[in-house]
Amino acid sequence: MGKVSRRVGMAIAVLALGVAALPRGVRAENEELRRELEAMRKQLKQMQEQLEKQAEINQKQEELIRKLTAQTTAPPAPAPAPAAAPPSPPSQPAPSAPAPEKPREPWSPTQPITILSGARGYLNLSFDALMDFGWSTTPDVTTIERGDHDPLQRGFTLPNEEIFLDGAVDPYFKGVADLVFKLDENNETEVELEEVYLTTTALPWNLQAKGGQFFTEFGRINQQHPHAWDFVDQPLVIGRMFGPEGLRNPGARLSWLAPTPFYSEAFLTVQNSHGGTAFSFRNADEELFGRPPLERRVRNPGDLLYAPRYAASFDLTDSQTVVAGLSGAFAPNASGPNTRTQIYGGDLYWKWKPPWQAGGFPFASWQTEALGRRYEAGAATLERPGLPTVALPRETLFDWGVYSQVLYGFTQRWVAGLRGDWVSGDRGANSRSSDSSTTMTTASSLAMTAPCGCRSSSCSARTRLTSSNERERRHHGNDPTIAQHEPSDPLDGPRAWGRRQAQGRRDHSRPRRRRARCRGR
Repeated sequence: MGKVSRRVGMAIAVLALGVAALPRGVRAENEELRRELEAMRKQLKQMQEQLEKQAEINQKQEELIRKLTAQTTAPPAPAPAPAAAPPSPPSQPAPSAPAPEKPREPWSPTQPITILSGARGYLNLSFDALMDFGWSTTPDVTTIERGDHDPLQRGFTLPNEEIFLDGAVDPYFKGVADLVFKLDENNETEVELEEVYLTTTALPWNLQAKGGQFFTEFGRINQQHPHAWDFVDQPLVIGRMFGPEGLRNPGARLSWLAPTPFYSEAFLTVQNSHGGTAFSFRNADEELFGRPPLERRVRNPGDLLYAPRYAASFDLTDSQTVVAGLSGAFAPNASGPNTRTQIYGGDLYWKWKPPWQAGGFPFASWQTEALGRRYEAGAATLERPGLPTVALPRETLFDWGVYSQVLYGFTQRWVAGLRGDWVSGDRGANSRSSDSSTTMTTASSLAMTAPCGCRSSSCSARTRLTSSNERERRHHGNDPTIAQHEPSDPLDGPRAWGRRQAQGRRDHSRPRRRRARCRGR
């Protein structure tokens, strides 16, 4: 046993001498490797602890989700006595799951170009151009086409080219601006700021406000721009009641979306009541029912234009929808110092689109509007060269009209349509006035919409072929002095104001009709 111990001791001594005899570089490398292994061991231990803590947090989250799910599906049970929750160990917050990507909408050739976009704002730009080509049995096309954006002459007409901008101003407002260019019958360029307004996006109680210059929300057609019309011209009754440019003016509008199971919204618009875009009201540029217009100032809030409207929509079936509306417009007119105009309207729209439709086709729709006007005409004196003076009394006149149109989209991008118009006027003291004539028209249309071959993402072409026929019957009344008058001056009649201005003439004894294309039916 002593020999064995002595041998073991000698072996250990020899091993120690061998290790001591190793070069210093080898020993230093071994020490460095040992330190690296120790550091890696510590890092591995820390990672293992973090994974265990993360697993505990995930488990607690799953348990909380299960409890919340059980509470929503099962009836409520008495809650147990609250217990003190153990302090959660400090750890890094759980990484949030990536939000699912919103599916991209299919590209449309008519969508506007987004030129600026951010987290809270954007700006869209679009350009719409209309060019008409037509022929008429009447050389003066303006006697039958009296809208400001209707065809003006035989051959080509550029009635409406507009630059449309819309975008989010901030989280609370959306802005819209519409700049229109057009050529008149003399090929003169006209530019107008048709619309520019702000709309709120975050008012409480389902309210929305709009302020600026905008088309009055009266019926359906008056709110639409010409490129959205189904026919190349506006209906007769719209032109007779609202003039060649429609009813629009600076003002404000408040709407309320009712919390009903169907769409139900009420509107109240307050706007200025003067100018050519308030045709039946304080319009000092137009003569209605033979009364020379007067300059009337705004004396109180009652001299503004008030236009209420209510609209509702119902689904008759899965493929049929009906939208109905009632509208009104009330303001003073320019025929006397204390005269007023009231316009009432009702509109109805029906559309059928089967569940098996593709791209919106096929479909069928029917749209109709009826309007009536109560016009308080002031007393006036009618003077004409070579004719006796006629005294027109103060009287209340009524006129009314209706249009109805049917569209059928029979295949992709192809739509056929038919429209009928009828307007009639009251027989007042000046029944020779063009505002008291009865007119009926029919119009047929075939439209095709297709994307252009250019690279623009918002460019498309729409071709509309329209033919129309007009029949007119005037009421001459019982006054031979008025009935015998026939305007022989070429500067009288529709659009006379523009012709007189072009020749430097402004005869105030004649009717000043600036683009009066909508009344002399």
